[in-house]
Amino acid sequence: MAQYTPPLRDMQFVLHELFDVSAEFKRLPRHAEVDADTINAVLEEGGKFAAEVLFPLNISGDGEGCTLDKATHQVHAPNGFKDAYTQYVQGGWPALSADPEYGGQGLPIVVNQCFYEMLNSANQAWTMYPGLSHGAYECLLAHGTPEQKAMYLPRLTSGEWTGTMCLTEPHCGTDLGMLRTKAEPVAGAPEGSYRLTGQKIFISAGEHDLTANIVHLVLARLPDAPAGSKGISLFVVPKFLVKADGTLGERNPIFCTALEHKMGIHASATCQIDLDGAVGTLVGQPHKGLNAMFVMMNAARLGVGNQSLGLTEVAYQNAVAYARDRLQMRSLSGPKAPGKPADPIIVHPDVRKMLLTARAYAEGGRALAIYIALLIDKELSSDDADERKACADEVALLTPIVKAFLTDNGWIATSHCMQVFGGHGYIKSAGMEQYVRDARINMIYEGTNTIQALDLLGRKVLGDNGARLKKFGRQIAEFVEEEGTDEAMQEFVNPLADLGDKVTKLTTELGMKAFGNADEVGGAAVDYLRICGHLVFAYFWARMAKVALARKDSGDPFYTAKLHTARFYFAKLLPETAGLIRSARAGVAPLMAMDEALF
Repeated sequence: MAQYTPPLRDMQFVLHELFDVSAEFKRLPRHAEVDADTINAVLEEGGKFAAEVLFPLNISGDGEGCTLDKATHQVHAPNGFKDAYTQYVQGGWPALSADPEYGGQGLPIVVNQCFYEMLNSANQAWTMYPGLSHGAYECLLAHGTPEQKAMYLPRLTSGEWTGTMCLTEPHCGTDLGMLRTKAEPVAGAPEGSYRLTGQKIFISAGEHDLTANIVHLVLARLPDAPAGSKGISLFVVPKFLVKADGTLGERNPIFCTALEHKMGIHASATCQIDLDGAVGTLVGQPHKGLNAMFVMMNAARLGVGNQSLGLTEVAYQNAVAYARDRLQMRSLSGPKAPGKPADPIIVHPDVRKMLLTARAYAEGGRALAIYIALLIDKELSSDDADERKACADEVALLTPIVKAFLTDNGWIATSHCMQVFGGHGYIKSAGMEQYVRDARINMIYEGTNTIQALDLLGRKVLGDNGARLKKFGRQIAEFVEEEGTDEAMQEFVNPLADLGDKVTKLTTELGMKAFGNADEVGGAAVDYLRICGHLVFAYFWARMAKVALARKDSGDPFYTAKLHTARFYFAKLLPETAGLIRSARAGVAPLMAMDEALF
């Protein structure tokens, strides 16, 4: 039987002992009153909702899936999903980190980050229904008209309505410059009103019965739009038109015409959407739609990283429980449970390697996810303009790493955890195969991990001559220097310093190659992102080890486990970078030399 316990102790460690978020919040007027007790209380209640309400619906929702009434275009979510959403709204959870001006509770983003990790562990598919609403909220908050904000933000904040993003079309995914959906001005209507015609696919939560209305953010072209990505505008297109008094009017002709049948996340409605003259209003400036949509896209990329973090944690918990109970064979070094017919499989080295891999990726990913959420809080709330800019730059640098590295690791971790179960892991009733299936999409949607790698190396690093990377590197260098005289820290800081030097040299080398042949970026990018992901993880694991070392004699076994996991990470996972560096340096020639006819 699958199980889930919210990892509150580790969250508290990262929040309060590693980053001391309460001290950070005291510098931010908006959050100055948010203390550790408040954060802990909120997350404890959030964990109960995740474990007690959402988790029991995970396996059943996967088995049932969604159904579409083709006559009404209405999608029915699995049984129990609507009731769970009602409880979610009644608990005030959608408003957690939203602005009080629009009915929000105004808590820091970092609290919402931890809450959503638990939701994703409990039920990733369910969490996708409200999951995009915060991104839609942020997009409209940044680029919406006063009228759009007044109409939509309070209802997105309360959870009364949910939001979506409608980008992809049958002929274009990543290459949005090819999209064809048209937006034409509505004669006699207020300025900014348009009728949209076209087709969108892969729209997560594009139709459902959890809320009375759905707020679609749709990319389309105006009649005078220039070709390519510079001719894309953004529109807000509600499922039901909204009257001046906020009540719902007639059905807008934006319909779900089919549901995708997918490898995983069966309980999430992935919709084909047809727009047949649907009425929408312009968001932001004409032809600047991608600029506005990137607010939502970046939020979604961080959210997808969080999805895999959640799956890594819950898969790990279940694999550990199974490994402790499953009896198979004897330890190679002699019986460890002589009173039993065989030893529990947790005594076997490779089982431990799989478990520790998942644990190290979960705890390292949690540190990174909370760190970037704290950066966003400071970007949004600091009184210091320089600090806001610095935080925004660091968020931009780390976003592709959060999305790609955490989802790659989630795939590795869930696969390992299923392997721990052996043949039973391949059977649906154990729950493990679902985590593997669900994890696989996270490497693809919201910009494939290859796209994230190109974004990191091509735009975020080489695009500014390494300025943002160098700044992050200085943080690492300062930490290494501070700990250079502490003998107990050498096993952590020495490999960290070594990898930092190697990343600097590799970046310079790749930059020089790219001047001669831009394809060199494409040939090295995926390896490069994973190397940088390990650099970030090594930095946070070294910092976590420092805290654990200082408290290892406290009598709390938590710190002992943290140190063991840190040592495992540096000994068994970080060395992957050696091969990745060799591969990146091999260049693009082995990839492009063979004529395509020979494939």
